[in-house]
Amino acid sequence: MSTTLDQVYENKKATVIDIQGGQRIRQRLGQMGIHPGDIITILRYGALRGPILIEIHGSQVALGRGIASKVIVEEME
Repeated sequence: MSTTLDQVYENKKATVIDIQGGQRIRQRLGQMGIHPGDIITILRYGALRGPILIEIHGSQVALGRGIASKVIVEEME
């Protein structure tokens, strides 16, 4: 079942299925190392709808909720 990255619970892993949005969002996420097929671990949510801290390819990256809502993922068991 696919959902958006901002809907996945902390300490869960998810596989990137697609990135919704234009070329700039895809390019920005690509520069961060986020591509379809990658596995992301949700580490922590910021307080009061703050950024989401994720781990991808061994690096920690903070994503704003707006961009995270554009990343379609499938949760892993």
